[in-house]
Amino acid sequence: MTANVVEQTAAPAGTQNQDVLRELYADWARIMETTPGLTMRLFRSIFDEWHQPTVEPEGVTYREDTVGGVPGIWCLPQGADSTKVLLYTHGGGFAVGSASSHRKLAAHVAKALGSVSFVLDYRRAPEFTHPAQVDDGVAAFDALVASGIAPENITTIGDSAGGNLAIAIALAVKEQGKEAPGQVIAFSPWLDMENKGETLVTNNDTDALITPELLEGMIAGVLGGTIDPRTPLANPLYADFSGFPRLYITAGSVESLLDNATRLEDRVRTAGVDVTLSIGEGQQHVYPFLAGRSALVAQEFEKLAAWYTK
Repeated sequence: MTANVVEQTAAPAGTQNQDVLRELYADWARIMETTPGLTMRLFRSIFDEWHQPTVEPEGVTYREDTVGGVPGIWCLPQGADSTKVLLYTHGGGFAVGSASSHRKLAAHVAKALGSVSFVLDYRRAPEFTHPAQVDDGVAAFDALVASGIAPENITTIGDSAGGNLAIAIALAVKEQGKEAPGQVIAFSPWLDMENKGETLVTNNDTDALITPELLEGMIAGVLGGTIDPRTPLANPLYADFSGFPRLYITAGSVESLLDNATRLEDRVRTAGVDVTLSIGEGQQHVYPFLAGRSALVAQEFEKLAAWYTK
């Protein structure tokens, strides 16, 4: 049985606070445009500010750990069911972002879903090219299963490039003949390694961060100039989704990667997957980063929790 639910979520008047995220993105864009020779270390330092729009969630503790040889941060909401784990892969074009930049967002989601979350510090490009990031996710998934967590109680989840990984990890597990995660969640997934989505053009003036040029550099970093951009575990728009777990996708209506989400929804629906797509009206890339300050995001997490528990 499949579900094709495409929902347009309107921001309540006066409560969206989206300027905080948009202004952070615009500031990053200005820095990248005006800083020739920006080193990878400084590039990563800039994107480690990604947590700033997110309010620190109450009643959550954090613990650094290594799972399956991959370092990361546990997000442990008070009273959460520790037998249900969100395996979170952060965004950042496979090159930037970290468990630290995403721990607050992952904690908000875990708290909303009544579960715990482990945010991976997977190996990043360009030092490590595809499929190192997918391999790290599969290693962590396997370790969780070996520790006694049932596969159906594991959710692979991520944003942007991490949304790609959340999908690719589930695909890789399925390809290896193992039981797949129970469900997959992708916030503003970046999937198109060919860099030819139409909303890269139509939303170019409304997206405060994403440009085709920025994506080209990140594609070169993760594929290393040797990997076909149509490789399914690198570009899930080319994957076989038969037997894929149920999937929840979000995207902002003004972001340049919007059609990555809509094309994904169409592809998995055609394959018979139970899929829900929720589009935040007027929202930027990975708008759930506004957790704790946005009524729209609170509403989105309520919908996500209802989906998760059904």
